[in-house]
Amino acid sequence: MMPNLTQNMHADQTESLSTERELSSIPRATGGDANSENVWEYPSPQQFYNALARKNMAAPEEYMDVMVDIHNFLNEGAWNEVLKWESRHRDTCMKPKLLRLQGRPNDLSPLARISGWLHGVRPFDRHDWYVDRCGKQVRYVIDYYEGNPVDDMPVFNLVVRPAVDDFGSLTDRAKQLWDDAKVKYFGDNKDQKS
Repeated sequence: MMPNLTQNMHADQTESLSTERELSSIPRATGGDANSENVWEYPSPQQFYNALARKNMAAPEEYMDVMVDIHNFLNEGAWNEVLKWESRHRDTCMKPKLLRLQGRPNDLSPLARISGWLHGVRPFDRHDWYVDRCGKQVRYVIDYYEGNPVDDMPVFNLVVRPAVDDFGSLTDRAKQLWDDAKVKYFGDNKDQKS
């Protein structure tokens, strides 16, 4: 979801990479360079390489296709988690859309900071996603964690929640905490977000 990155080969690059982009399932709230489906487009392997190179991050060309697939998979997962939170507001908004996102890899959220203190685990990335809830902008914080590999396959965990920017988001988080406690201690899951 990096729409304005160059498709040109980077100066340090040794092999050509695909410039094809895939459409996401994530509805786009703004026009911009919107496509006919009005969904966000994922970066091509070439754009992804250029983004990593611009940030002076490792960009192994031979794994770029796989890295893009993982990136896209994680973003689809993050959007599904956002939709679970947004399901609490179906009475006022049936189709939330993503306005924009901001990568904040060097900024720890308060929850990530506490997790680091208590468990010694910090996320490898953080995004803030701004969602249009039918005219109301809501910010979500997404922390990306590496898990322990299973059968030599990478595992990632996402912690997605509304940012506590207003009383409504605080209320949503408190309700979810209560729902989670009911399931954990009483086996009641009828009020779970889904």
